[in-house]
Amino acid sequence: MLFEYLIENKILFTAALIGAVVLIKLLIVKLIKRKFNQNKRLRVNMANNIFTIAVIIIIFNVWSVEIQKFAFSIAAFIVAIVLATREFIQCFIGFVYILSSRPFRIGDWIQVGKYYGEVHSTDWAKLTLLEVNIEDYQYTGKTLYLPNSQLITAAIKNLNFLKRYAMHHFTIVREGNVNPFEFIDALYENANQYCSDFNEVAVRYNHLIENRLEVKIAGPEPHIQVSTSELGHIQVRFTIFCPTDKALAIEQKLTSDFMTLWSEKNTANMNSAPKLSLAQ
Repeated sequence: MLFEYLIENKILFTAALIGAVVLIKLLIVKLIKRKFNQNKRLRVNMANNIFTIAVIIIIFNVWSVEIQKFAFSIAAFIVAIVLATREFIQCFIGFVYILSSRPFRIGDWIQVGKYYGEVHSTDWAKLTLLEVNIEDYQYTGKTLYLPNSQLITAAIKNLNFLKRYAMHHFTIVREGNVNPFEFIDALYENANQYCSDFNEVAVRYNHLIENRLEVKIAGPEPHIQVSTSELGHIQVRFTIFCPTDKALAIEQKLTSDFMTLWSEKNTANMNSAPKLSLAQ
């Protein structure tokens, strides 16, 4: 009797079905969080998306006749409706795009336009990122909500390998009459020493990235390049393939070594310079 009444009253029937789906989703999400320790966020996100699609299908099936009649009745306003809902349509298309092409997964580090972050979750409207400062590879504590429409127009870069290892670049600029090539071998020796603890792992990880991307990348050996700026200042650019959590520490050590060697060489040059005596 109650079921027949619900069938006749579509609003209550739809509400009951949605309530049942939501209840099942909550139970499954709770079960996932309890049973699984790895890829927990990925499984929860997939469950949320599956039940969202299920709710949409239920609503369309229950209200198909009314939706069809409504569509015919507003045929003259289709263009206006499309223009008014253009952003939502683009967001849904962007959602379909990331589901079909899978340019990233939950937990990946990505760049979308000028934004960097770790993928926290996705749904039909937005992409949620935990913002990452790409300069120091640290979480900023901010959460970014990007409309899926941006995924269609902006370039998406998967930076997932940066979570463990980074091709860290930094440049030191100085002005003076010191030739850095005179102590560049000492800098190479120090750089190799700082990277010796993880050198074997870095070599394997470097090869893994090359095989996955099918391209040749720099590293894992440190690289130092000397050049000059437009103002004539000396620039020394360091490239270190290292764990992200050690990148800043290694940068500070090499910067300290460079400043020490530069100061010593500059002092030696000043002491060896000929001194002019004033005539009595």
